[in-house]
Amino acid sequence: MKKDSVKRICLWSGPRNISTALMYSFAQRKDTLVVDEPLYAHYLKSTDADSYHPGAEEILGTMEQDGQKVIAKMLGPHEKEIVFFKQMTHHLVNIDYEFLKHTINIILTRDPKEMLSSYAKAIRNPSMKDVGYAAHLELYQYLESIDYPPIVLDSGKILLKPKVGLQNLCKKLNIPFLESMLSWNEGPIKEDGCWAKYWYKSVHNSTGFKPYKAKDERFPDHLNDLLSRCQPIYEQLSALSI
Repeated sequence: MKKDSVKRICLWSGPRNISTALMYSFAQRKDTLVVDEPLYAHYLKSTDADSYHPGAEEILGTMEQDGQKVIAKMLGPHEKEIVFFKQMTHHLVNIDYEFLKHTINIILTRDPKEMLSSYAKAIRNPSMKDVGYAAHLELYQYLESIDYPPIVLDSGKILLKPKVGLQNLCKKLNIPFLESMLSWNEGPIKEDGCWAKYWYKSVHNSTGFKPYKAKDERFPDHLNDLLSRCQPIYEQLSALSI
């Protein structure tokens, strides 16, 4: 595909969201190439997160660590007409946002009470930088300031009505909705990052979007302060979601 004919979609998420399920959904499209967190090694190299992220050594050893080189490849030619980049918003460390003018940007948010309790099972004491809510708001405000507002998704809404949510998203992206996006085969896909073994068990055990079910477990007390800072950002973004 020629560079200028490619539709590049960046899904900007935080951890423990449905970003992997959405990547699997788009992977079912024959017109779409999916790419799993291309800036992960850049993020680990640029922060101290390599000291507590599982599989950090393998990620750094197998992926491009130079964020500018990653972005150049993202903006270059691709073999399919649509490229879906699953991204983590907090990976945008020391990255010039200028390239975002050349991608269609989606911000995926989730109720932090559910997200934080899930994430803490892998990383017990996450910071705001780890979970991405402040980065989501910063990204949204930047894109608004250049008159290029992103699409905002709330994972809860998608899980309540996956077909309607995907139809609305495809309409915003100006691509046809395909029924194939609603299901996939159990197990991994070839596009999974090497970190899939640590994070993707739920998706690997699924064949589609799992019905939304509110968590009934006790929220970890040591995360209450972080929750109080994430909650208003989530509410602000959720109010803008399609």
